[in-house]
Amino acid sequence: MDDYVVAYDEKMGKTIQALKGDLAAVRAGRANPAVLNKIIVDYYGTPTPINQMAALSVAEARVLIIQPWDASTINAIEKALQASDIGINPSNDGRVIRLVFPQLTEERRKELVKDIKNTGENSKVAVRAIRREAIEQFKKLKKSNELTEDDQSDLEKEMQQLTDKRIKDIDVLIAEKEKEILEI
Repeated sequence: MDDYVVAYDEKMGKTIQALKGDLAAVRAGRANPAVLNKIIVDYYGTPTPINQMAALSVAEARVLIIQPWDASTINAIEKALQASDIGINPSNDGRVIRLVFPQLTEERRKELVKDIKNTGENSKVAVRAIRREAIEQFKKLKKSNELTEDDQSDLEKEMQQLTDKRIKDIDVLIAEKEKEILEI
């Protein structure tokens, strides 16, 4: 891969990683610690992610256990969970917090699939914007005589191939998540 293309490949890779993170956070009816990744707890005045304050484990297919390392933080964690948008009420026995994920209704599954497809489409738009940015950069390099016309053409073809590959990667990720949601 040409040096000019590598930087844009890295940008596209970051878009794919962001998509993976977004998809992992989608609550699909199964207990998945990733749904808690964006939840921040006020830990003695410091905003702290739950996964840095507690052990997260899946007890059963639909039960997530949160075991704080410092028992005095259990109420703060519970409060953060209640204030979050995950839509699950935590139950606390004084030592651990349990999150029981309800079964998804058919309507909710279809809604989630629609949201996932929108997220995938946004990622594709981001990848295409990176391609457009790269091609503009190649045109500037050609204009300043740093590239020949053949080099520019080769780089543009390479960017298009890379874009096609990344779009295909996004389609695969979306299809896998869609299958996961519809099969539960």
